[in-house]
Amino acid sequence: MACGGEDFSIYGPLHLTNVDWNNEHHRRSVAASLAYGVYILESDRQRKCRRSQLLAPPWWEFFHFKLLRQLADDDDDDQFTIFGAIFEYKKRSNSFDQSPHYVVAFRGTLMEPESFVRDLELDVSIILNGLRKTNRFRIAMKAVQDIIDLIGDCSKVWLTGHSLGAAMAILAGKNMAKKGKFLEGFLFNPPFISVPIERIFKNKKLNHRIRFAGSVFTAGLAITSALKGDEGFQDNNNWFSAISGWIPWVFVNRVDYVCSEYIGYYEHRKKMDEIGFGAGAIAKLAARYSLGGFAMSMVGIKGVEIEEPMHLLPSANLIVNLNPPLKFWQAHGLCQWWRPDLNLKCTVYKYK
Repeated sequence: MACGGEDFSIYGPLHLTNVDWNNEHHRRSVAASLAYGVYILESDRQRKCRRSQLLAPPWWEFFHFKLLRQLADDDDDDQFTIFGAIFEYKKRSNSFDQSPHYVVAFRGTLMEPESFVRDLELDVSIILNGLRKTNRFRIAMKAVQDIIDLIGDCSKVWLTGHSLGAAMAILAGKNMAKKGKFLEGFLFNPPFISVPIERIFKNKKLNHRIRFAGSVFTAGLAITSALKGDEGFQDNNNWFSAISGWIPWVFVNRVDYVCSEYIGYYEHRKKMDEIGFGAGAIAKLAARYSLGGFAMSMVGIKGVEIEEPMHLLPSANLIVNLNPPLKFWQAHGLCQWWRPDLNLKCTVYKYK
């Protein structure tokens, strides 16, 4: 699972007895807890727990939410897997705080018998940039759209997810952003499909040179393909610019190779802008494309979409956990994000 245990009274953020919705640390902790609650929701289902044995409800009831709807993946006739949930905030808040009315939350990969194989298939679809074609995403997107249609005010709808669930939230947030609706997004350890350069090469100058070469190569491929008119390689500046106003919270751990590449992705774009002499323009073009996607397409891997890589976000409020290095399962875990003693680095990156 994400990490930690399932009993809220032991592992939950019990220090948040009075949530200040204008406090970003409180909002982060609540969003992480709701996503964690979806993990426990599916765990309870697989254990066939009776009402008195359920461990999931405290993960949202402690913060005065109620479970409005479960989101289940029924792609397989023999499978019924809860992968998400819609929560409604039961308290009426004033117009000056930043509390949500509804939260749509998605879990990540659950290492339990009835869900692991299906979750693993979706993890592979992320690598192939095909998550948007899955039944699970279609269900998720409809749920988000239904809530927006119901409430009207998208500023009171949150998206939150962890790992695979964060990828779901990214795609849903992008789709809504294209329609001019910017939802508050909390993306915990979202997968970045690339080689974790910082984790492999410790020399900062070497890292920058590798990234610079990669940007030039990627931009060159994009220009060449656009000039040739190759299907699937057309310039996607329109979608990238259209969603640049969406600035989700992206939470990453520098030790977690699943998501740590977001750090290098944004820092490199900033450095390229500072260099000048057209480097910024190269970085802006390369930022819209996945070099890995180009490579997989060239070697003939079918089903790979080049036009819009799932993991690439024009803008983000990047939150990096700087606490001492942890083991991978802890660095990728969700429970780290509601600890009160976090040492965080917060940087806003806006695509211009």
